[in-house]
Amino acid sequence: MLIHFFINFISFGITDAIDILLVAIMLYLTYNLVKGTSAVNIFVGLAFIYLAFIIIKAFDLKLLSSIIGKFVNVGVIAIMIVFQQEIRKFLLYIGSNEFLRNKNWKNIFKINFFTSTDKEIYLNIDAVVDACFNMSESKTGALIIISRKSDLKFFINTGDILDAGLTSRMLENIFFKNSPLHDGAVIINENRIVAARCVLPVTEKENFPANYGMRHRAAVGVTENTDALAISVSEQTGAVSFVMNSEITANVNKQKLTFLLEKNLKQLN
Repeated sequence: MLIHFFINFISFGITDAIDILLVAIMLYLTYNLVKGTSAVNIFVGLAFIYLAFIIIKAFDLKLLSSIIGKFVNVGVIAIMIVFQQEIRKFLLYIGSNEFLRNKNWKNIFKINFFTSTDKEIYLNIDAVVDACFNMSESKTGALIIISRKSDLKFFINTGDILDAGLTSRMLENIFFKNSPLHDGAVIINENRIVAARCVLPVTEKENFPANYGMRHRAAVGVTENTDALAISVSEQTGAVSFVMNSEITANVNKQKLTFLLEKNLKQLN
């Protein structure tokens, strides 16, 4: 059996090379799609399971191959159920003119092997912190989302595109109670306010504290599904909260918020 396995392994032709190349491109594009979201962990886990399935079949372990094979077959249906909203959004994106205008797909083969593994995201932290605590003093409610790996494109498209420079006055004007843009979240990407009045998913945690409002629920919801950072200013108390990975750090002061932003604006490429 081992001799047969090695003979099959070394019979490698041009069609095999094309097959491997196409699968590699497909995996790369899929990884870029889910990169920065909670789905990336599921994607990596499924990839390991499928790799194990291929190895088990190669060694002709029939019982184990049958068990994992059933899991792989059912897993496709499970993925479609669990990620039905994401799949729907992705198909809508693929069919839109925005996908055709997107130039990022042209850079698939442009891999830089000489960049550092750490990429520091530049953000005008002082502008964000000053705006948050100015709004805190006047008890102006606010929800600010700062993107990291994930560009938050789906959430940006739910709001009004601004593409404005990041200043404390701009943030305060957006969340001013008589402003038409104050309801919803502001999304910051690459040190620019890219959109306002954005709609975010709210957390469905059953044990979510009752003293937190919808802004906190949305802040936790978006950080459950992405690697973004969220800052919430309470309209009732003026308290400023920092949210990351669905964990709330409540009632932070200026120094603490500055420290948390500086610490978490480093990410792996």
